[in-house]
Amino acid sequence: MQYNQPPVRSLMFNALTERLNSILKQLRRRGALTEKDLDEGLRQVRLALLEADVNYKVVKRFIDDIRQKALGAQILESLTPGQQIVKIVRDELVQILGGTRADLRLTSWPSVILLVGLQGSGKTTMAGKLAKYLTEKLQKKVLLAATDLQRPAAIEQLKQLGARLGSPVYAEGRTPVEVAERALVEARKNSFDVLIIDTAGRLQIDEELMAELVEMRQKLQPTEILLVADAMTGQEAVNIAQTFDQRLALTGIILTKLDGDARGGAALSMVTVTGRPIKFIGVGEKLEDLEVFHPDRMAERILGMGDILSLIEEAEARVDAKKAEELVRRIQKESFTLEDFREQIQQLRRLGPLTKLLEKLPGMQKVEVDERALIKVEAIINSMTPEERRHPEILNASRKRRIALGSGTQVSDVNKLLKRFEEAKKMIKHLKGKRFPLGPMPWR
Repeated sequence: MQYNQPPVRSLMFNALTERLNSILKQLRRRGALTEKDLDEGLRQVRLALLEADVNYKVVKRFIDDIRQKALGAQILESLTPGQQIVKIVRDELVQILGGTRADLRLTSWPSVILLVGLQGSGKTTMAGKLAKYLTEKLQKKVLLAATDLQRPAAIEQLKQLGARLGSPVYAEGRTPVEVAERALVEARKNSFDVLIIDTAGRLQIDEELMAELVEMRQKLQPTEILLVADAMTGQEAVNIAQTFDQRLALTGIILTKLDGDARGGAALSMVTVTGRPIKFIGVGEKLEDLEVFHPDRMAERILGMGDILSLIEEAEARVDAKKAEELVRRIQKESFTLEDFREQIQQLRRLGPLTKLLEKLPGMQKVEVDERALIKVEAIINSMTPEERRHPEILNASRKRRIALGSGTQVSDVNKLLKRFEEAKKMIKHLKGKRFPLGPMPWR
């Protein structure tokens, strides 16, 4: 696999991360800092945040708080002023993003989660993602309700998602409010723990939509009213959140499309401007691409410090622990084969795109990886016979040609794989006795 520069598109904070990293690195390198140095550094931070589409009031408060804390604590006179300022920036980012994690409130039975937002924000898909999260992570029995009667495709989409998840979808009624009320009766009758209501959206906010949602809120008394907002819309998402909050008293926000190539200011402005916490973020199109929002972890990702805790949680959720343990035992017995190598690749790919994994490792946000290399390696191994995978030393020229032809690759690719595999076996001997969750990584 090739590791190259420059960076690929990753988190939407990519550009902001690079700017802030550059500015803070300059402050760290200077050693002693003057008040003038601090002001110049903060001026650059201010510009970086404004260019990232962060609300100007949020930026002003952020910069003022950092300056006050840096001067008030006499940071400039410390032995490592640059490092201290980085810590202050990190802590202030955490506060802007909400301070602490805000969990779902599932305090009633059944708990009702009302998803609201404009058309195209991803409410229906998010209903499916939330159902998956509640079912698999919290072991809740979930009923979905399709109340977007203006868009039949939304009802069908929700039914398809429900079928994949094993969660039933209720859609009986003449009006959205009637569907929601009947769904609540159904949830109580059949002992569902959570009712998720997918509501209609509009291209823009209008009184008819708001009146419908207000009536639904009054009759259902939901435990959560979550705005699903498209992070790609920038400051418009913040304005939308304020409007919905004024009419519905939101309990939280879910930001979608955080895997996109926007500037990221919405996430940094949303909590401060609305006073409502971000509870989840959508980072892809798959049902599993939903992350609980941790302000501290997000702040560290923005500053290029990685997010090891989220990476560990993803690995624990998606990696087959028994297979990983068996792989470790085989490695310790020095019986690591190409079949084990293939299993390792498959385990790794279950964690998602490598670019997303690398985002969570400190200093790896700018690394570019070729995902196709893994596919090519797996194809080569699949083209071998079981005997060849267990005993690659029998691979002669004719066998290599057959494998290359069967995998759509070149003999040189087969030779490269075998060379990397031999290097990995040598590394295994060096690591013998040490424990690691996915084994060595000879695909690098």
